[in-house]
Parts: sequence; C-alpha cells; structure tokens
Amino acid sequence: MGGGARDVRGMDSPARPRLVGLDGIRGLAALFVVLHHSYLMAFPGFPVTHAPAWTSFLLYGHFAVVVFIVLSGFSLAVSPARNGWRLDSKAKFARRRAWRILPPYWSALLFSLLIAWTLVPQPGEGVPTGKSVAVYGLLLQDVFGSPSPNGAFWSIAVEAQLYFVFPLLLLTLRRFGAAVMLGVATGIVVLIGALAPHVSVVDALMRFTPQLAALFAAGVVAAGIVQASDKWQRVHWQWWMLAAAVPVVALIVVMGPVWTTSNFLWVDLAAGPAVCLLLVAVATRQPKPLVRLLDTRPMRSLGSFSYSLYLTHAPIVVVVYTFVVGPLLGTGMAAFGLMLLICVPVTVAFARGFAALFEIPFVKHRSWAALKTAMTAKAEPEPVPAAD
Repeated sequence: MGGGARDVRGMDSPARPRLVGLDGIRGLAALFVVLHHSYLMAFPGFPVTHAPAWTSFLLYGHFAVVVFIVLSGFSLAVSPARNGWRLDSKAKFARRRAWRILPPYWSALLFSLLIAWTLVPQPGEGVPTGKSVAVYGLLLQDVFGSPSPNGAFWSIAVEAQLYFVFPLLLLTLRRFGAAVMLGVATGIVVLIGALAPHVSVVDALMRFTPQLAALFAAGVVAAGIVQASDKWQRVHWQWWMLAAAVPVVALIVVMGPVWTTSNFLWVDLAAGPAVCLLLVAVATRQPKPLVRLLDTRPMRSLGSFSYSLYLTHAPIVVVVYTFVVGPLLGTGMAAFGLMLLICVPVTVAFARGFAALFEIPFVKHRSWAALKTAMTAKAEPEPVPAAD
C-alpha cells in the first residue's frame, strides 16, 4: 500500500516526537501478504483448502490490507492532527500523494504485465488485455472488470480513492467532532452492508470494498493521540487492543474461513478498533518490547520498501510456483516450505532493488526538478584531487 508512514518521519523534537514502529508494522504486513500468496499456491481452493488447521491463519492475507488502510489514515492524519485537523493545501496534498504512489505503482504495473504476457498470468485470470492496461493504469480496477496483471493491485485503487475523501473527513472532524465523522462513515458502510443482499444497486457498491472507508476514517480519528493530553498518553492501550482483538479472533476461529471470507465487511469493521488501538499503543511507545522490535534496523529497512514489496511480489510468487515448486512437489506442506524458502528472500531482495529505483527517490525528492538535480549530481564524476 501507499507509503503514508513515510510522511511522519523526522519528528524528533520534544513537541513532535518521532513516531517509531509504524514502518515496522507496515513491513510485517507486507511480508504477511507474501506468505499468504505463497500459501495459496501450495494449498489451492481458497477459502477451502486441505492445509493443516494450524496454518489456517495464513488464509487471511486480507487482514493485512485492513492494517494498511487503518495505518494509511493514521499516518496521513498525524500532521493535520497537530495543526487543528487542517491540511496545508488540498492541491499540495494531492500532488504529494500522486508523486508518492504512482511512480512505483506504474512501474510495478509494467513489470506485472510483462510477466503475465511472457511467462504466466495470475491464477484464475486471463492474459491481460489492452483494457487491463487502461483500467489498471488509471486505478479503476474496482470500477471496471478486466483480467488482472497482479492480484495485489485491487487495494491500490481503493486507497487512491480514499485520498479524495480524506479532506472531507478532516473537514467533518474539525466542524462536528471525531464521533460524528466516524459515526457517519461507519453508518453509511453498515447501511450498505445491510441493504446489499436485498438491493441490487446497493450490492454493486460492494465491489468498492466500502468497509475500508470506515477503517480509513477510524485511522484518521486514532491519529488524534499525537495531540492528546498526558492523561491519554499514559493509558495502557495495548490491553485495550487485546480486549478488542480477542473476540474477533475467536469469532474467526469458531466460524471458519468460509463464513469469514463471506462476511469480510462485518469482520473488517469488528477488527478495525483493535488495529486502531494497536497503532495508538505503538504511537505512545507501548508495550516497550514490541516498539523496540518494530524500531530495529531490519524492521525499519523492511518498512522502507514495504510498498514495493506489496506491489511486486505476486507475479514472482506465481512464477516460482509455476516453473519450480509446482513441477517438483505439487501441493502440500513440502511445496509450501519450498515456496517460503524461495519466495521470501527473492521477493524481498527484488523489492529492495525495485524501491531503490522507483520508490525511494520519489520519497527523498518531492519534485521532478529536485529528482533531476539529485540524479545529475549523482551521475557527475567526483573531482580528482590535484597532485602535490
């Protein structure tokens, strides 16, 4: 998903302490999606598989997207929360978001199309067409149907559309308060979920995954913790997070994957508070062992290219299974083990190199002029010291 967490770095002053751990969460969520897609190749038939029961948590890569969306709302709202819930400029916000997400996304789209056209398309999808290029290039994949070049791209369209809603959420929050803003956003989603089985026009809205809008709004509200009083900063948020998470996890375990995947709208809404409370806990540096882990160098590094990892891993996973693991081992635990052995290091290494070219330069340099200047300076040879 888009790199919202990258926008809150460098806040190390006493008034604006650095929010550690957010990149680590993003990186782990992206890595979990890699595990999820590797799992689905080794155990086909989602949501019904022949996998051992203890591995069933790997069926739920969808919940990593829930984390991404809540984290995106949270990260983007940190600066406005410290500024009376105001954006400096809507136009500037739009330009920065486009600059941040589109260059890596379009590069990954080209990579995914080349893999699908020359090696193997995504499972269950036909070979991408010209319509696929247009639909996915314009981030309209949740509006128009076409063969997908990359199974992970569905959520990028959703997040991009939420950026248009973000200023309206801030305006509503500023004028009417957090409870009203979140209540309206969630109420609309609940109404859609309740009417969708009975009204075909409303059911058509389900393709937009409407619950993610409510989760994004919840992340925005949670960002208010950065300006909360010491009283709220000292609350042990991790215990509230556990209290919110346990019933949801229990429900998923009891009801099983078929019911859960058929009711993602409701389960996602139920999981949202736990994710928000996790972010609030980490933002207030609780619990300290978890925050220290998330702020280690490997976790920060993984988070720095997590967007690239999310964008590029799916074609690689399919290629590895189709040409290596599938012919050797078919399906099952041995196949899954080999998938992990190959896919985790390969996707991470590829994403790191991909990010160095198509993501990180656009994070460091906020305009074409700045990027061109940096590239020119990098290309120029260093002056040779004069001989004595």
